[in-house]
Amino acid sequence: MSGGPSAIAGSAASHVGRDWEQLRKAGDIQFAPVDYKPKPPPEPPAWLQAIMDFLEKLLSPLGKLLGLNTTALLWIMGLVIGACVLLLVWRIVAPLIEARRVAKAAEVPDEWTPDRTAAQALLEDADRLAAEGRFDEATHLLLQRSVDQIARARPGLLHPATTAREIAGNGALPDRARAAFSAIAVRVERSFFALIPLGADDWQAARTAYADFALAEISA
Repeated sequence: MSGGPSAIAGSAASHVGRDWEQLRKAGDIQFAPVDYKPKPPPEPPAWLQAIMDFLEKLLSPLGKLLGLNTTALLWIMGLVIGACVLLLVWRIVAPLIEARRVAKAAEVPDEWTPDRTAAQALLEDADRLAAEGRFDEATHLLLQRSVDQIARARPGLLHPATTAREIAGNGALPDRARAAFSAIAVRVERSFFALIPLGADDWQAARTAYADFALAEISA
């Protein structure tokens, strides 16, 4: 091969140099360093800057005392204020929700009475307990199932914390239902809380109140 290795190396270097010059002349490739300077963030409005300066002066002593910077204190204050606002909104909205719930429950016709078959079954079960002299249990059974019947008829009226006294005084119930429930509830309260055993007269009064309301034709 003519020229030897040195000639071949020189020819290769010449080709590389020529290719490099052609590449440098290409207009679609950037070789020069880009002189980029990021834009500074926009200055806040004068009124906002005045507020920030005021808060900085106001909170700086407290921040030094707590070991926090002003930004951290502002975040904490924002969270506290947000929680107070949510609590205030809840205090305003909660009564409206409760009023709507009661109003919806009151939409049921005033002439509501328990299901006839369920009322008969309840009286039969309670009568068996009373026949054994278990007047407290019989009266309590009337109360428990009456609450269940009210809950099914008026789904939005009761909640787990509702007491028997509250149910008896709830204006969303028909007058006859409240009178019957009150007669039962007052005797159950005396039995459970005053620990005064119920007698046959108490049971008869509770039973009559329920029967007159639910099934007036059933004799007490």
